[in-house]
Amino acid sequence: MAARSFELEPLDATFGAVVTGLKVADIDEATFAALYGAWLEYALLIFPGQHLDHPQQIAFARRFGAPEFELAPISNVRADGTVRAEDNTDDVIKVLKGNMGWHCDSTYMPVQAKGAVFTAHVTPDAGGETGWADMRAAYDALDPAMRARIALLSAHHSLRYSQGKVGLGGYNGYGMGETDAPLRPLVKIHPETQRRCLMVGRHAHAIPGLPPAESERLLDDLAAFACQPPRVYHHHWAPGDAVVWDNRALMHRACPWDMTQPRVMYHSRIAGDPVSEGWQAAAA
Repeated sequence: MAARSFELEPLDATFGAVVTGLKVADIDEATFAALYGAWLEYALLIFPGQHLDHPQQIAFARRFGAPEFELAPISNVRADGTVRAEDNTDDVIKVLKGNMGWHCDSTYMPVQAKGAVFTAHVTPDAGGETGWADMRAAYDALDPAMRARIALLSAHHSLRYSQGKVGLGGYNGYGMGETDAPLRPLVKIHPETQRRCLMVGRHAHAIPGLPPAESERLLDDLAAFACQPPRVYHHHWAPGDAVVWDNRALMHRACPWDMTQPRVMYHSRIAGDPVSEGWQAAAA
């Protein structure tokens, strides 16, 4: 069966495209194969007006690979419908605020995530965007001296470290129990496209062989360099939007909003391949 046609409108950035002309809950295998190819090329696909329910979101995410977890709310709204106070003693608020730093998902876990599907259900009047940064283009833009400097360097990754650095540590939550701080190379080779990508972000720290201050300065400088136009895009959400991004190629972050207003999003995380995303292989 021939793939159904859909439209791709590239973003005004080095990556990403808006996809129209299809409903992701109802696409055949040939169409999905074409969509997957576009995902590898653009790293971020945005689907306006999908209004996926939870089973549809889970099913769509599963087409990209086995789940790391099927569905998790990213929300400041409690189960009873009340909005959480912006209180840094609230574990959920700590998670939401931590997510405002640039990062890749699950680099602090034994196996880094492959990607994610994210949907918007309730959005604030202003703010609350999600930003992405193209770590492929960031590597390509480095000067030869910096490429040579970081070629063989690695950094440890830890959620405990990243939350503690911004004063948001000490909660019970996913990833907080990990104590090994996986070692991952600063230059990652994408397992499907073979493109080199920077691997930095808020979880990265303690480059072996460098003094702590030099390690922190290098990692901060690389992240600041990476997250500049034209390598960044911030999406202004509307209810019903869905996106899928390649966690091996992009960093991302949430943007602040008035937390007296509800923001309800759902995240499906796609598991990485232990061969290419496992820290043992990365450290070898």
